[in-house]
Amino acid sequence: MKEFETGMLAVSKAGHDKDRLYVVLKADPQFVYLADGKNRSVDRPKKKKRKHIQINYYIPGILKQTLETKQKLEDEQIKKAIKEYKNQQEV
Repeated sequence: MKEFETGMLAVSKAGHDKDRLYVVLKADPQFVYLADGKNRSVDRPKKKKRKHIQINYYIPGILKQTLETKQKLEDEQIKKAIKEYKNQQEV
């Protein structure tokens, strides 16, 4: 099993936020901390069990650049990355 990395996209599989797209901020053996830039910011990430998300091993370019330069992810970048990903999926 691949390990979850910061910046990967994930879709919620359970709960009131089912089918919502998030970005992984942090992962530990039992939980994943997620943000979408709107309802869940970088400062208040959503704590979710690993089994309740579907991980997408894709890291959007804007997030990859930020992480490579060791900068902290910001809500605006996360919103933009999610929006671009959704637009790619519609095509």
